[in-house]
Amino acid sequence: CRFGKIYKSNLFGEPTIVSADPGLNRYILQNEGRLFECSYPRSIGGILGKWSMLVLVGDMHRDMRLISLNFLTNARLKTQLLKEVEKNTLWVLDSWQENTPFCAQDEAKKFTFNLMAKHIMSLDPGEPETERLKKEYVTFMKGVVSLPLDFPGTAYRKALKSRSTILKFIEMKMEERIKRADKGNGIEKIEDDLLGWALTNSNLSKEQILDLVLSLLFAGHETSSVSIALAIYFLEACPTAVHQLREEHEAIIKAKKQSGETDLSWNDYKKMEFTQCVINETLRFGNVVRFLHRKAIKDVRYKGYDIPCGWKVLPVIAAVHLDPTHFDQPQLFNPWRWQNTCSTSSTGAALASANNFMPFGGGPRLCTGSELAKLEMAIFIHHLVLKYEWELVDSDQAFAYPYLDFPKGLPIKIRHR
Repeated sequence: CRFGKIYKSNLFGEPTIVSADPGLNRYILQNEGRLFECSYPRSIGGILGKWSMLVLVGDMHRDMRLISLNFLTNARLKTQLLKEVEKNTLWVLDSWQENTPFCAQDEAKKFTFNLMAKHIMSLDPGEPETERLKKEYVTFMKGVVSLPLDFPGTAYRKALKSRSTILKFIEMKMEERIKRADKGNGIEKIEDDLLGWALTNSNLSKEQILDLVLSLLFAGHETSSVSIALAIYFLEACPTAVHQLREEHEAIIKAKKQSGETDLSWNDYKKMEFTQCVINETLRFGNVVRFLHRKAIKDVRYKGYDIPCGWKVLPVIAAVHLDPTHFDQPQLFNPWRWQNTCSTSSTGAALASANNFMPFGGGPRLCTGSELAKLEMAIFIHHLVLKYEWELVDSDQAFAYPYLDFPKGLPIKIRHR
């Protein structure tokens, strides 16, 4: 880094401290609410809503976060969500046709969107209303990361229009449920999904529930789908890793046949050790979330640096993940670098890299969906490597503008194994 790992700049129209230092990044994230707080550009709040978990701070953020954590419990992941993830994976993979090129990124988005729509509002894949909602979300997404120019024809204006269409849809679903509950035997008849959970177990206002559902649908499908597309892209260029994955997943299937089970279980997921290395390496090398927005709420002194109160602070996670002082040959896709971090006899070096690895942020705002995201990637990779061989049909690579995206949608073709 030309200016050192911590330097002053002027970004987003504000004086800013940029940090590519893992120690300071951890310090910023651990001191959320005490020394620093979340501070996204106002335009993002305009699109995601003022009650979105991304922009909220303090007690209100904690309450919203608790709702999503209560809903994403380990017990729920192990039973219901694991089944849903596998069902949605197969729904997408089984629709692929041999030797007909298609965009892997669109397929990954289809998978993660359908899963979140089911999980949050009990919408089924392929249904007209699910498809309509998905279309609106594409327009909405483009606006989240565009310049906040509120003129006719801009991506931002179109996204605001999509936002209101999506909110009307969620509101209609809420009202249907409340009516049904009034007719039936009370509120316990409401579906067992996140919307139902928020209606029955929280005292949030209607506006707060709408923003929560809107932003969780966005957060839960966008980053996971890009991570899956990145895994497809990196693995295509690394046949040794694909070979080792196949061995791991074939062993799991063989054991299942002997016990007469068909669906994947939590124990099977726990056996996917090399798969976890591939996931870690995809997240390290791919850097879906490159930096986070924070601001100092007090004057802070850190290792001789002064950070004035009110200044913007950007912990750049991607810079640490790609720093040769923390990761050996960081520009190489090397899942084997993670092999020692998973075992009990981890070496100091392995633990140090695990310590500098922050794809889901950290501290009190650590991503609530991190375990679900890893589960989605693992189950998707399991069925992908067992069912298909795949190759890129056109050169394409991910660019960050400003969020990560494959400009051509990652065109691939597959062959059945």
